Amino acid sequence: MFKQNLIVKLTGLCLVIALFAVIAGCGTPKSPVATEAPKTRTVVDHAGRTVTVPAEINKVFSTSPVGMILMYTLAPEKLVAWNFEIAPENKKFILPQYHNLPDLGGWYANKSCNTEELLKINPDVIISIGVLNESSVSQADQIQQQVGLPVVVVNGELAKMDQAYVLMGDLVGAKERAGELAAYCRKTVDAVAEKAKQIPENKRVRVYYAEGVQGLDTDPKGSQHTEVLDLVGGINIADVPMKGGMGMAAVSLEQVLSWDPDVIITATMGGLGGKEGMIYKTVTTDPKWSTLQAVKNDRVYDIPDKPFNWFDRPPSVNRIIGVKWLANVLYPDVFPCDIKAEMKDFFTKFYHHNLSDQEIEELLVRSKVKQ
Repeated sequence: MFKQNLIVKLTGLCLVIALFAVIAGCGTPKSPVATEAPKTRTVVDHAGRTVTVPAEINKVFSTSPVGMILMYTLAPEKLVAWNFEIAPENKKFILPQYHNLPDLGGWYANKSCNTEELLKINPDVIISIGVLNESSVSQADQIQQQVGLPVVVVNGELAKMDQAYVLMGDLVGAKERAGELAAYCRKTVDAVAEKAKQIPENKRVRVYYAEGVQGLDTDPKGSQHTEVLDLVGGINIADVPMKGGMGMAAVSLEQVLSWDPDVIITATMGGLGGKEGMIYKTVTTDPKWSTLQAVKNDRVYDIPDKPFNWFDRPPSVNRIIGVKWLANVLYPDVFPCDIKAEMKDFFTKFYHHNLSDQEIEELLVRSKVKQ
């Protein structure tokens, strides 16, 4: 009997000890198992492609100036190279620490990319921003295969520039700034588009966009190169074929004379062998152009082009300030604005540059903006 009681007591004691051990074990936190942070992640670009990119992106290269400009406005510290050499007179609008970034060309127009130097830099990602179609998607796939680096496709349409910023902000870890710039773009586009709808057809201004070396190249309505004109409600009089890539269809002076536009906007491209304001000078001083209504009424406007053209080429976010400028030029009563104040705000927000009054006057010297 004594042995049985002893056994029962010992058994009970063991159970109590075991119970305390379990309770104590539950109260003791287990050492966390060290987990390595993921080195990559996937993003779905605007073409619907799933692209594997580094989890943290610090070095970005663009296939063309369209993405280059957007990247400079968003996170310049992550831009590793230009796609063309920045002209000396434009560098004063660019932060000094980026003046000497290498020019590696790209995959656009007739340019080729210096892939040897690009691979030495080894960017984390390549961005392709522009027209979203089968050709641009195919090109992105080819580049990705050629250089072995991830390529993300972004829609560069003017009306969707806000979406481009949102995707890019998520991609490079700059969501807050991207949101600010996206909101500015969305507000600008929506406000102008809404007012443009209200302009009666018989009040719309007929416009010729003079490009090339002599002003006898242009682009039609619906082209990526005339999106600003289409948005602000101008009538593009150019009856020319739509061309891809750099665009621009040749026309004769006789055609321009027959169209007889109300307004001519000029853009001299340095890369085409022209000097600053050359087309503007030709149109406004050559007797062959003098019979046009636009010339006789002093309605020829040279598009501001610093640090990047405000209307086109490259068709990137630089066009957002161009929307406000051209809307005010064509329809000052419909789109009244203090363009100088708008310029200061835009350059500060997007180009990281505080415009001086003298710089403003220089930028508008041939644009004749009405106040």
